[in-house]
Amino acid sequence: MPLSMNTDVFITCAVTGSGSTQDRSPHVPRSPKQIADSAIAAAKAGAAVVHCHVRDPDTGTPSRDLSYYREVTERIRAADVDVVLNLTAGMGGDITFGPTDAPMPVNDAGTDMIGAADRVAHIADCLPEICTLDCGTMNFAEADYVMTNTPGMLRAMGQMMTDLGVKPEIEAFDTGHLWFAKELVKEGVLDSPALVQLCMGVPWGAPDDLNTFMAMVNNVPDDWTFSAFGLGRNQMAYVAAAVLAGGNVRVGLEDNLWLAKGELATNEQLVTRARGIVEGMGARVIGPDAVREKLGLVKRAPK
Repeated sequence: MPLSMNTDVFITCAVTGSGSTQDRSPHVPRSPKQIADSAIAAAKAGAAVVHCHVRDPDTGTPSRDLSYYREVTERIRAADVDVVLNLTAGMGGDITFGPTDAPMPVNDAGTDMIGAADRVAHIADCLPEICTLDCGTMNFAEADYVMTNTPGMLRAMGQMMTDLGVKPEIEAFDTGHLWFAKELVKEGVLDSPALVQLCMGVPWGAPDDLNTFMAMVNNVPDDWTFSAFGLGRNQMAYVAAAVLAGGNVRVGLEDNLWLAKGELATNEQLVTRARGIVEGMGARVIGPDAVREKLGLVKRAPK
């Protein structure tokens, strides 16, 4: 298909993520205040959307603590800059199996499996405008770790998000995830047009070559909105690729720690670099109000 460049682009900043990056860069935020401050700085640099996980403030390890999500939410909403809040709902679907000759019982230290209501409890409490829905199960980098999102779990979580009035951002790590996302829309679990994040280069999902990327893009319905990102050194290349393919962009320390070889980045610097690429291509970076209008979002205070 011919490329149809997007001329009105929004930037999402993925602020901290849940990967084991907390000791690889001093700029990866840990505490709720650090996460909120980094999100606010990214918004001031041009991010219309901030995507937030939370971490244990002392260790930096990923957390599901409701009080951390509440503090991040309140600090961002009280800031002197407007931004669309996107909270993860990806936590709580982790299985780490035992060794290959004895996979069961699972490894308790690496397994965190909870029910659908618990996985969206912080979404119901904080009522962000967007939350993520990882639309499939996949082997996820480590040898015996599986990111687990069964069809039944996704139907349950997706319906809860829809009922809450929170826009799911479908996280698609491979073409099959888009296939199931379209089924969720067909069944009425998710509203149409939907919002999609194309996740490129995450082991062992879709590789970040351009042929695979365009296969992903070509599986997104024409009336849906999509963003895309690539990991590590390809993060900024995917800013240009996403815009050329008609989409929006995501950058941030969840996906990449580096501004240049040997130079660790901040979220603000990554957003500034992405904004320069988008505007250098002749496109316009749009703000949170335009994103709300485009996606039908309503900014709300928590209950």
